[in-house]
Amino acid sequence: MNPFAASFQAVQQQIADAEARYDRTAGSVQLVAVSKTQPATGVRAIHELGQNHFGENYLQEALAKIDALQGLPLVWHFVGHIQSNKTALVAGCFDWVHTIDRDKIARRLNDQRPGKLVPLNVCVQVNVSGEYSKSGVAPEALEHLLAIVAGLPRLRLRGLMTLPAPESDFEQQRQPFRALAAMLRRYRERFNLDTLSMGTTGDVEAAIAEGATMVRIGSALFGPRQ
Repeated sequence: MNPFAASFQAVQQQIADAEARYDRTAGSVQLVAVSKTQPATGVRAIHELGQNHFGENYLQEALAKIDALQGLPLVWHFVGHIQSNKTALVAGCFDWVHTIDRDKIARRLNDQRPGKLVPLNVCVQVNVSGEYSKSGVAPEALEHLLAIVAGLPRLRLRGLMTLPAPESDFEQQRQPFRALAAMLRRYRERFNLDTLSMGTTGDVEAAIAEGATMVRIGSALFGPRQ
């Protein structure tokens, strides 16, 4: 018996129910299973249930899992803060990066993406709420950063990401996601954007209600972090 079968089914059902409730197309929200602090055996077990997209926050931990799970058709998403001295490894080992927040990081990822690989899918992280402690580009600087990223040939600009402050009230949860969705609509055609990466275990329904196309779920799948 797969130890994650019940939790995986519950998360899938939660996503499907939210898609139906908010008139989203069935299957339009991609689940990214955030496997930080989980062992490679846990990733393998979730994959055996049909999950291919996995998100990691910590580079060294992720690299060990990527190496251990070679041969499986996994799509790896880097969803943590990127240090400039780690960009080469991120550029060479991941399929997606959700957390570009400054032009220096974008340029390094572009320059260090191996030529044998397809361009790296990337999202620009936006600090919607303006919290000093949060990563992300300020909304007023977003257009400039999008233009820079869009011009880098080894990156494929896909969309926007945010990680707002935790809120328990559903309507308050929706507000930052609504703001990010408005930014996507504003820049969608100019930059050919198709991805809204927003929503985690505690606010996934609010994110789907406001248009998320990717949700990043960890503890609801794997249980408490180790």
